[in-house]
Amino acid sequence: MSDDRTLAFETLQIHAGTAPDPATGARQVPIYQTTAYVFRDADHAAKLFNLQEVGYIYSRLTNPTVSALANRVCALEGGAGAICCSSGHAAQIMALFPLMGPGRNIIASTRLYGGTMTQFSQTIKRFGWSTKFVDFDDLAAIEAAVDDDTRAIFCESIANPGGYITDLDAVAGVADKVGLPLIVDNTSASPYLCRPIEHGATLVVHSATKYLTGNGTVTGGIVVDSGKFDWSKSGKFPSLSEPEPAYHGLAFHPALGPMAFTFHSIAVGLRDLGMTMNPQGAHYTLMGIETLSLRMDRHVENARKVAEWLEKDPRIDYVTYAGLPSSPYHHRMARICPKGAGALFTFAVKGGYDACVKLIDSVKLFSHVANLGDTRSLIIHSASTTHRQLTEEQQIKAGAAPNVVRVSIGTENADDIIADLDQALAKATA
Repeated sequence: MSDDRTLAFETLQIHAGTAPDPATGARQVPIYQTTAYVFRDADHAAKLFNLQEVGYIYSRLTNPTVSALANRVCALEGGAGAICCSSGHAAQIMALFPLMGPGRNIIASTRLYGGTMTQFSQTIKRFGWSTKFVDFDDLAAIEAAVDDDTRAIFCESIANPGGYITDLDAVAGVADKVGLPLIVDNTSASPYLCRPIEHGATLVVHSATKYLTGNGTVTGGIVVDSGKFDWSKSGKFPSLSEPEPAYHGLAFHPALGPMAFTFHSIAVGLRDLGMTMNPQGAHYTLMGIETLSLRMDRHVENARKVAEWLEKDPRIDYVTYAGLPSSPYHHRMARICPKGAGALFTFAVKGGYDACVKLIDSVKLFSHVANLGDTRSLIIHSASTTHRQLTEEQQIKAGAAPNVVRVSIGTENADDIIADLDQALAKATA
């Protein structure tokens, strides 16, 4: 096959990171359902553990099926290396793990998935980490929030739930100025609609559960490293720049350069945290990615039609879809997401909380689930589910106000999607 860098996205999503199985010639990536791998001899084993040779030791660390997925997503994102793990939430912890320590903090956008808000505001406190939440439209506020203990800046490319598009170039400029890595959750966009590394991101995280797999069958997470950040420059990242006591004193960045983060995440992160992706899950995701561009084009086309219809409906207060010319973030689409604004957005129902609940109970084609990125159209009332642990003020800042419903528009016929919303709205606002 040609060099991955010369191939178009649609070709890479099928071929990148894989080749016919050398043992059998199998064209599709086999599911390597094994725990361990036989070493050729004692010297081979020693070289693997010393990271002098790339290979397989134990499936908590690496597995051929999982590695194929990591290589494919790395190619699609334009990164230097990638690791797969058990879920999107696991990917967020894996991204932060080599960077953080007790007393350290991150700067995060106020527009994040509710589960991420809870993970960052509550759960990571148990590690001695903390988060400062900032409106990422206010670049001066991001910079002002940085202190000597800040170790990363975190946002979503297309924010869940409101479909808000982050100005990644501007945020990356702040990150560069203060010498910190920018971590971008690209789940809602997928690498087909947005490639954050091209806009200055250091690390990209995905919930592979969503658009990458595309069919609601497995959970998974992926972290892609750009390979462009100098982990040794500031002295703030000793796990990468200094001898790592958790791995017999290896200094990952001096020894491994652009691959330092990836190898640290495997040799230390996956080894000790154990957030491993299973090979069958990786196989499902590989198959899903083969049709990613086809699905995303249809998702975007349908989302635009549904959003335009909703915006004109008198039962709706507003629609947040950035693909609408009326959106305050529409001007960012051509630069950040040139192929479309995704298929995730919210709309406010006249009648408030009660009307939203009635709408949810009245849909027939839509599935009421806590997920997004499926081929099926999905709906949820975030304020009573994914964001219910937040205060009303936090819900509003996150785009999940009590009068708001979130939809993930699927790949069904757009007229059928609209018809289902129409009949449900009739009952909800009667």
